[in-house]
Amino acid sequence: MSEELKQCPNCSSPYGYATGADTYACPECGNEWNQAELAEEGVLKVVDANGNVLQNGDSVVVIKDLPVKGAPKPVKAGTKVKNIRLTDGDHNIDCKIDGFGSMALKSEFVRKA
Repeated sequence: MSEELKQCPNCSSPYGYATGADTYACPECGNEWNQAELAEEGVLKVVDANGNVLQNGDSVVVIKDLPVKGAPKPVKAGTKVKNIRLTDGDHNIDCKIDGFGSMALKSEFVRKA
């Protein structure tokens, strides 16, 4: 079973299943939602390493050295990243880092600036 389950924004059930390309349904309360619309509305809740809620456009600071595939050096701790975009998935922050370009980060390795 390769389907990814999502938490229902209505009843918080962890069993929301995909019904289409970006739509999900909850078997417990019957709620249906579009994951992309939730991200735009800010219902998608992403927190940093300290538990602060992040939003699109925030600036964050990397809290530990992060190795980058194909790059000779890691992203150093203390690197400030401006104007982040939140996404759904394992790496839930899209951003541009000077010297590295566009990349995705996990929110657990950053703190709000």
